[in-house]
Parts: sequence; structure tokens; C-alpha cells
Amino acid sequence: MPQMDGITFLKKLMSERPTPVVMCSTLTEKGSATAMKALALGALEVVHKPKAGVKNHLEDASGDLIHAIRSASRANMKAVRRIPLESKAKLTADVIIPAGKGPVSQSTSDKVVAIGTSTGGTQALETVLTQLPRAAPGIVVVQHMPENFTRAFAERLNSICRIKVKEATENDRILPGQVLIAPGGRHMLVNGRGSHARVSIKDGPPVSRHRPSVDVLFRSTAKSVGRNALGIIMTGMGDDGASGLMEMHDTGARTLGQNEATCVVYGMPAVAMKRGAVDREVALDNIPGEIMGFGNA
Repeated sequence: MPQMDGITFLKKLMSERPTPVVMCSTLTEKGSATAMKALALGALEVVHKPKAGVKNHLEDASGDLIHAIRSASRANMKAVRRIPLESKAKLTADVIIPAGKGPVSQSTSDKVVAIGTSTGGTQALETVLTQLPRAAPGIVVVQHMPENFTRAFAERLNSICRIKVKEATENDRILPGQVLIAPGGRHMLVNGRGSHARVSIKDGPPVSRHRPSVDVLFRSTAKSVGRNALGIIMTGMGDDGASGLMEMHDTGARTLGQNEATCVVYGMPAVAMKRGAVDREVALDNIPGEIMGFGNA
């Protein structure tokens, strides 16, 4: 929330990492369709939360909540089957940008930092971006987030950061001291044609089940910027970004992964690490220093 509702999150969680879950929601009244769906997806218990008088209700229901949580903590999750995601075939970045060996359109000497993140990424990005000075290199970001949320997210970051943060628009130049965040519901590509790196905003189907997709951002960065780029994959479920980061690595770009200890969900970085796409893993608090070291090299 606000990136996805509870049922969607539960389905994704149980498909990738079955975890003891107690659902507490205004939509999970006992016997409701939502409660039944939550239980079918693997929730161990559902606790109804009223729309009004929540504090008093939860105090009255505290015994039930404590019992549910204690029971969940003893659950044998090895016996819980993974719930397959009900989705169309998983598409690769090929549907948005053709694959190719090495950068095919690199003509810019601009340095570009490309960051991809998902679950837990809003807080992680805030931690990183608020520590950067105005002299930071140009940064492009894909945070898995639906449309109508990314602009407000960018505006909030802009209000608390020394660097400028904005939702990306077509043909925006990637400038030092500025962060461009991919608009929700659309893909963002780095375009290196010409003397300066810019971004392109494109419609298209979800890639790696996401739109915007980290794989699309990373592949375009590999092809357009090559060794002048730094790719960073941060906290998130799934594997979006792992293939694209491998392509950045293969074109000579530096690549980093957020380490497990500081990830909310060690999913995307873990897959990228397993595939050999990550040069080094670093703690979240060390990422700003890595970005500035790259910019000053």
C-alpha cells in the first residue's frame, strides 16, 4: 500500500516466499468473499477491522489477535503450496527494446546512474537520495508503482532532497544533480543518441510483469551509455532487473546490489547476484557514497 492492495500482495508473497500471514482489514469480515479469498491464498487467519471505532475494536479483539499471531508463528510453511500468479505469459524487455550485444547507440559521454527497486523501495530511495549533494551525477529510477502515484512520490522527494527530483517526461535530459523517476504505468528508456543522454517514455505491455520495468531501463542504459553507467538493483520481490543488470555488466558498466541485511525483501538483488550480474553488494547507507565515487571517477 499504496503500491498494491492486500490481496494482490498476499498472492505475490505466497507465490514467491510463503510466509505466515494474518490479515486484518475492513474488507475481511468473517464469511466475506475477500476473507475467503485471503484464506484460499494462504492467509492463516483473517481479523475484521471496522471502518469506524478501530482503536476500541482492536483493543477488544486484542486476545483474538494475539492468539492468531502466536498460532501463525508456529505454522509449518513448508507444507503450504506456492500459489501460482494468475497472469499472462511473462514478457521480456524484447517487446520494448530489441536485444543486442554491447551498446549500439552510445555517443554520449554523460555519466548515468540507473536504479531499479520495488517492495520497500520508496523508503530505500528516500534514504539514498536525501544523502546526495547537488553535485551528484544524473540518476534515472524505476520504482514499481502504479500511475498517478509516481508524480506525488517525486514531488515529495524533491521537497526533502538537495538534488532535484521529478517524474520523467519524454525527452528529459539526464542532468547532474537531478533524478528522473519513471512515470507509473509506462516504461522509461535511456537514449544516448546525440551529445547528451535523455529519456524516452513508452507505452507497451508489462515486462517481467511490471510497467515500468527495471529490465527495460537497464537494457536501454546498457545499449545507450555502456561503460559510462552505474546500475544499482535494490530491495524488491521477483526478478525484474536481473537480466538488464547482466546486460549492463557485460557492456562494462559498474553494477551494485543492495545487500540482504538492509533489504526489506531480498528478491531482485538476490536473483541478480545469483546470475553474476552484481559486481559487489553494499549496505543501503553506503549506496550514496558509491554513487558519488562513480560520479567523481
